[in-house]
Amino acid sequence: MSRAVEARGASQDGTARAPRDVGTVAAHTAGATPGGLLRRLVPGMRRRAGLLVVAGFAGAVVVGTLLLLVPATATRPTTVLEALFTATSAVCVTGLVVVDTATHWTPLGQVVVLLLIQAGGLGIMTLATLLGLVIQRRLGLGSRLVAAASTRSVGTGEVRSVLLGVARVTAVCEAVVAALLTVRFAVAYDMPFGTAVWQGVFHAVSAFSNAGFGLYSDSLVPFVADPWICLPLVGAVVVGGLGFPVLFELRREHRRPRRWSIHTKITMLMTAVLLLGGWLFMLAAEWSNPATLGPLSTPGKLLAGFVAGAMPRTAGFNSVDVGAMDDGTLLGTGVLMFIGGGSAGTAGGIKVTTFAVLLVVIWSELRGDPDATILDRRMTPAVQRQALAVALLSVAAVIIPTLVMTATSDLSLDEVLFEVVSALATVGLSTGITAELAPAHQLLLVALMFVGRLGPVSLGAALAVRERQRLFRLPEGAPLVG
Repeated sequence: MSRAVEARGASQDGTARAPRDVGTVAAHTAGATPGGLLRRLVPGMRRRAGLLVVAGFAGAVVVGTLLLLVPATATRPTTVLEALFTATSAVCVTGLVVVDTATHWTPLGQVVVLLLIQAGGLGIMTLATLLGLVIQRRLGLGSRLVAAASTRSVGTGEVRSVLLGVARVTAVCEAVVAALLTVRFAVAYDMPFGTAVWQGVFHAVSAFSNAGFGLYSDSLVPFVADPWICLPLVGAVVVGGLGFPVLFELRREHRRPRRWSIHTKITMLMTAVLLLGGWLFMLAAEWSNPATLGPLSTPGKLLAGFVAGAMPRTAGFNSVDVGAMDDGTLLGTGVLMFIGGGSAGTAGGIKVTTFAVLLVVIWSELRGDPDATILDRRMTPAVQRQALAVALLSVAAVIIPTLVMTATSDLSLDEVLFEVVSALATVGLSTGITAELAPAHQLLLVALMFVGRLGPVSLGAALAVRERQRLFRLPEGAPLVG
């Protein structure tokens, strides 16, 4: 660095100039990075961006709670806790419920729930930025930086196209799935056309948003052997869970996989592996269970097993009784829920890219390889640290509430653990205990859903922009590990 400073220390006419000190050069160098630019141009933007996202989601929850307390939205008086729980679950696209969506809420209440799901799926920040774009026809630097941190956009100049692309992709995917479901409901189940349209739209939005809300008390159980209902919903869940950056890249480079970014390659690979692995796991674990897959025909078992393996990532629909699954199946389902789907999408969990980075780090360490590599790319130390931080903090967010709920209730550990992971990973699957929990435990699940929706995204963005350069490094230390 000193040589570079000295080389720039002379002006064009040859007159010597005093070289800048190391601290000044480091400051200018740091300013050239995205994090440095953020710190120099918009002081405190990281904090304000995080507060904006949190405030947006919290505001949507409050508005949703007030709307669901209106008498016309329910068939009986709704308590504040019931409205708060439902609004949080909808905005955080989770799907856990303390009242039956099909029977408790009137058509108006179901519309409110659907709007909250759509708002949560797109993200309050995205909707607010889109509204500002429509009104002002331009974005300020602050809004661009906030949007870029949330959507993982490559540069601030692309935020406008990203936001419009998010709206287009969402509309197209939901419209296609809604049309398929509408036709099936109308033709195969003799529903009036208006009812079939409403059923199709509600379930399509809920599936693409990975919410898991349904208009049937037993979710997809009535359609357990109907591929024309189950497969479109699984498709919407998977596509929504890939993440918008991946969808954009697939649209541009769908014929040239070699040109995909490392993020897209990892997301597609891990999605395929987990879908296949989850499917095979469910078939092996529940094939003979008389309360789940046992009574079905072989094609029915294959379909129900596929749905059961795909929905934990992270939709919440179920076509078989989750509470009747074996303990081992519940544990495996919990692992799938904890991993989740793709980054910057509608899925929850720690994300498949985080899980992939952790796997290659472990594999490289076992092999004694100094570099953690995947798909011919070396993972930077910063990415490894970020993945480790997200994973360990998520583990802590599971363990602590599980200990609290287990110690203060008569519920078994497996039931509590499953419920906590489902809430934190914003999945919505349940063994059936949600409505039976004490009010304090339901409030704890509300907090977990909120943290689970915002935590990994906010934490990942914060870790990405907090990286800074240091002018010195301390001596290495090597304590014994293991």
